[in-house]
Amino acid sequence: MSFLVRRILASLLLVWIVASIVFLAIHLVPGDPAELLLSAGGAAPDPVTVAELRDRLGLNLPLRTQYGHFLGGLLHGDLGTSLVDDYPVLDEIALRLPRTLELIVAATIIALAVALPTGTWAALHKGSAFDRIAAATAGLVLAVPVFVVGTLMVLALAQTLHLMPAGGYVPLAKAPGQHLLLLAMPAIAIAGGLSAVLFRMTRAAVLDVAGRDFVRTAWAKGLSPARVQIRHVLRNALSPVLTVLGLHMGALLGGTVLVEYVFNWPGLSTPLLAAVDARDYPMVVGIVLVTSTLFLVINLVMDLLYAVLDPRIGVS
Repeated sequence: MSFLVRRILASLLLVWIVASIVFLAIHLVPGDPAELLLSAGGAAPDPVTVAELRDRLGLNLPLRTQYGHFLGGLLHGDLGTSLVDDYPVLDEIALRLPRTLELIVAATIIALAVALPTGTWAALHKGSAFDRIAAATAGLVLAVPVFVVGTLMVLALAQTLHLMPAGGYVPLAKAPGQHLLLLAMPAIAIAGGLSAVLFRMTRAAVLDVAGRDFVRTAWAKGLSPARVQIRHVLRNALSPVLTVLGLHMGALLGGTVLVEYVFNWPGLSTPLLAAVDARDYPMVVGIVLVTSTLFLVINLVMDLLYAVLDPRIGVS
């Protein structure tokens, strides 16, 4: 069985485990979704109305029956409908997920553009003033929570200096310039912590590879510094960096919630928070399941890239 098939099967198994855990966990939390929905105005709901709503939503069915319906829907690509507004969960996710992914991709590009050159330069000039300043800056960035960074950026760049809009969203097709301007601050806020982690990993990996025998042999052959540093050092140092990048990109899927809230970016955070507050089972399970699946897909892609960069790791 090939490496790719094994990884895909393992990922599918993990998706089923995650879906089952989330489904069971949210159903075991105390509280009645029907009562919450009917008491939205503050008045105590009528017990008969609550019973009718529970019956209509299928909440009176045994848990194993609800679980069976849930798995059957997944096999047919159906994540159910929201208990709050009777809107298909998959349609809501399809609308908002691209916005969250856009934020994550933009943050990743910014983080790589900062971390790879600075980490490589710091490693090649170990002990220099640049190395010490960059390492201290990375430590400081890691110590500050991302929502604090986002709030400070809003206060400084939007409300004090009036250089950037405080937040919001405009479709790319409608106003590309305004869209990118609104994307910039939340992407930079997310990229800060990721770039600090990738800087440290890049620096450590380059230092490790630069001292190996094959690099010293390349220098002894008289190869140009650029060829040695790029082809022999950086390429071999990228493998552990990609591993860390894959793990953190997956984590960003859940970590963008506060940033989207601070900058009013209409990604998955808004329906997720609302669904948790309203005990909207299908919406919560659907969003968590989709983000978990994407996390596994991202790590699968990183494993394949790792195998391409390091020929010693086979794909068979």
